[in-house]
Amino acid sequence: MHTTPRNVIAVAAFAILVSACASGNTQAPEPGSSRGTPPDLRGLKVIVLPFQQNAGVPGNPDAELAFGLQSRSPGVEWVLPEEMDGILARSPSVRTRTRGLSVGIFLRTEVDRVGDPLYGELRRMAALVDAEVVLIPIGISPSNAEAEGDPTVAVTAALVVARTGRVAWFGIVEGEALPAGDPRGLASAVDQLARTLLWYAGEPLSQGAGNDR
Repeated sequence: MHTTPRNVIAVAAFAILVSACASGNTQAPEPGSSRGTPPDLRGLKVIVLPFQQNAGVPGNPDAELAFGLQSRSPGVEWVLPEEMDGILARSPSVRTRTRGLSVGIFLRTEVDRVGDPLYGELRRMAALVDAEVVLIPIGISPSNAEAEGDPTVAVTAALVVARTGRVAWFGIVEGEALPAGDPRGLASAVDQLARTLLWYAGEPLSQGAGNDR
């Protein structure tokens, strides 16, 4: 391939972008790992995206997460996936989406700030509803499946500041060890995510089994 000054500049710019968005640590995160402390979300409007990846965990993680967040922290204005999808459907000129986002980098390296195309999509989405923060449930999967004893369910998520693309918090949390396929495994993992994000809140306002919601 013939190399031109424009090619060289483009390659250099891409390298700078990658360097700026990732911390340089190429070790994949493991269950139990986290970076940063979730900020106090009270008084803020937060977009909650649907789970981007599901590696075979039965149930409806989006509904479980919505329940866990709303029951634990009424002081936050949550924009849940169904609402966000409706708003985007009424705004066809805004080029963004809630599903199929480029979140794979979170599973490969430490991310300090998201770059395009993900940043642009989050920024445009947040501008539509005047939200300050976006919660990205990156994925949910069985964990510890090869070890002795009952498996757990692991949830990977990130909180991103919409205006800057800065990753305020990233973590992988696990629920209780329960028999494979037990619906309480999903509920337990999602509840642990809600507890982690809303560390300042007390017990949920209401209780209920995960498969009853």
